[in-house]
Amino acid sequence: MNPPDHDELDLERFLPYRLSVLSNLVSGTIADAYQRRFDLTIPEWRVIAVLSRHPGVSAAEVAELTRMDAVAVSRAVARLLRAGRLRRVVSPLDRRRSVLSVSPAGAAVYRQVAPIALGYERELLDALNATQRAVLGRALDALTARAESLTGSLKAAPVAVSRNDGDARRRSSRRRR
Repeated sequence: MNPPDHDELDLERFLPYRLSVLSNLVSGTIADAYQRRFDLTIPEWRVIAVLSRHPGVSAAEVAELTRMDAVAVSRAVARLLRAGRLRRVVSPLDRRRSVLSVSPAGAAVYRQVAPIALGYERELLDALNATQRAVLGRALDALTARAESLTGSLKAAPVAVSRNDGDARRRSSRRRR
């Protein structure tokens, strides 16, 4: 897969677009199974999954671990707290910080959803042989590391702005005055 040589964006070959489409398709398919049965949104499931793996982290740390928007994490945490699926306590190390953990009700949901997600992953990966799976794993690791190293670089890069017809017309009309 080679990027195009010119500045025109070929959306169907653009890696960020393709990854987004695949991610949305995979997440949406799994989500259909647990949304109806457990009344869970995708962000809520991700929060439960992260806290099952990393208990005792803050909502900000959940957002960092998942690369989800902090507002989406905050909403998911609030809804999970109301549903009794999470617990929030003040950190014993820093009284200004609250940390989250999965409650027994949240753990019960996790134990039921995780096998569904893992089964879907197995079925999805059946499209690849063992070598392709290993290559995919290494490629994802390399792309993730590279993306992390590039974080912020686009924000700092100067943006070339092309002038549109409206700008040209305004300049032209100013010259005529």
